[in-house]
Amino acid sequence: MASACEIVVAGADAAQLAEIGSAEVRRIEAKYSRYRPQTVVARINAQAGGDWVECDPETDELLNVADQLYRSSGGLFDASSGVLRKAWDFKLAQLPDADTLAQAAALVGWDRVQRRVGQVRLPMAGMEIDFGGFGKEYAADRAATAIAGAGGRHGYVNLAGDIRVFGPKPDGAPWVVGIQDPRQADRLVASIPLTDGALATSGDYERYFELDGQRYCHILDPRSGWPVRHWRSVSVLAPQAIGAGACATIAMLRQEDAIAFLEATGLRYLAIDWHGTIHKSNARNATS
Repeated sequence: MASACEIVVAGADAAQLAEIGSAEVRRIEAKYSRYRPQTVVARINAQAGGDWVECDPETDELLNVADQLYRSSGGLFDASSGVLRKAWDFKLAQLPDADTLAQAAALVGWDRVQRRVGQVRLPMAGMEIDFGGFGKEYAADRAATAIAGAGGRHGYVNLAGDIRVFGPKPDGAPWVVGIQDPRQADRLVASIPLTDGALATSGDYERYFELDGQRYCHILDPRSGWPVRHWRSVSVLAPQAIGAGACATIAMLRQEDAIAFLEATGLRYLAIDWHGTIHKSNARNATS
């Protein structure tokens, strides 16, 4: 998944169980990666402006997730916004051309995606969808579920920092998961003990460039096409990685309204704002 990943399993048959989880991650990447030409996502995007595309039940369910996230976020979490990467190249420290950005932004809009049971259609040529906003989290959940279903009781799946725990250490002690300082890669800002559930982080430090003292990160507001600025990172604890990751990303996109949103979820979180100030969930209200 173009990032550092690990599966840790303790106990009998650990290697075999870890391979079960790894196989599930590889299956999902091979099926849904936007970077591979033969995936389901590539097939859907290739037909943009043309015919309906048949979808199997798993793909249909992921489209449902994308739709739910779009609606629950007020349009901020938009699985059609990946096309904006055609305007932003984070390997180059330069702002996009206004016309190029406008052309890409005109192709964004999950509300225009047409769906019926087992089929999907992108009505405009050039439109794209992808599951990158929750794909790693989905894979982490599926891998952990596969391992647990095969008898695994102690371990976790970590896909680029999106972590799903499926049981404590064999002695009952929790796994201790660190939250990275978004400005110092070798420093942790917190250590979280987990015996079950998930932790996911969204931040401005994974892909970015700096220009004239301003940091431009890869998390783009689908309404404007421009990077968010308010938070350095947001980490969320939830029962499943897909929920934790979605909440963290939506919080980044909500910018100054993030804390109200996070508190309303009832989930535990740790957010670091643009100035480096740490904000934590109200422990009395948090449920995970």
